[in-house]
Amino acid sequence: MRFRAKIVDLACLNHFSRIINTIAKLAKTCILRLTVCKLYFILSDKVANGGASMWCELSQGNFFDEFQMEGVAAEHNEIYLELVPENLSRALKTAQNAKAVKIKLTNKHCPCLSVAVELPSLSSSSRIVTHDIPVGVIPRRMWNDFREPSVPDFDVSIYLPALKTMKSVVERMKNLSNFIVIEANLSGEMNLKIETDLVSVTTHFKDLGNPPWASEDGCQSSAQGRDLESMAEACIDIKKLQQLLAGQQVNPTKALCSKFNSSACEFQLNIVRKRIVHFILLHEEVSLQYFIPAVA
Repeated sequence: MRFRAKIVDLACLNHFSRIINTIAKLAKTCILRLTVCKLYFILSDKVANGGASMWCELSQGNFFDEFQMEGVAAEHNEIYLELVPENLSRALKTAQNAKAVKIKLTNKHCPCLSVAVELPSLSSSSRIVTHDIPVGVIPRRMWNDFREPSVPDFDVSIYLPALKTMKSVVERMKNLSNFIVIEANLSGEMNLKIETDLVSVTTHFKDLGNPPWASEDGCQSSAQGRDLESMAEACIDIKKLQQLLAGQQVNPTKALCSKFNSSACEFQLNIVRKRIVHFILLHEEVSLQYFIPAVA
């Protein structure tokens, strides 16, 4: 089992760092799945216990100049590691002006991801700062616990408003309630609501647009026969929503609540009525899915 990778391009390094910063805001610990072509960062809290789930997928060729890995076996050419993303985020913060960054799976008293940052120097020799990040190796028998979450058929899929605006609204609402109701329809309308014994507050968004979706047989789904004005709603933990909005550093040009379908920059929201809210961020070669279960 081996892994080593290298980033030289500064723009790729900064983009990768922003993604790790976002993940660090969403998960205290996560699973890093390494394959020949892709990296996955996975948070798999039990939805039944009210936990959020995350699935972040990156194409390694869009970030790394060198990428070599050998999995646990030829027929299972993958590696699953448990790590604290904040530790990786801190290591990458020292690499803002680096000449190169090397990441390698090592064994130093315990398994580690060693991040070697080559910094510019006034002398002919380079300065190298190495961060050893402890990781846990996930055994093969547990890999099925970290597969891509399945998404039930959603009632509404809608583009989100400007994230700065939405973040500002949610931050104000969280001072009034621990829960927020998100409702949307097929006419591009979305409402954020809180209701308590003392106060009821609703923020309305219009003309957001609804993304088209292709069905499994490849045909574009249609809203024909459905009530375009009917609202689908879900009540969720407002802190989990604020955590997502506050941690988002990838800066999509469009946001929506829905399942990803292309490499365009967008953020979508899917609502499965009274069951789950599913956010998808699409930004060039990165996709981030975040699932927040509804509360009764």
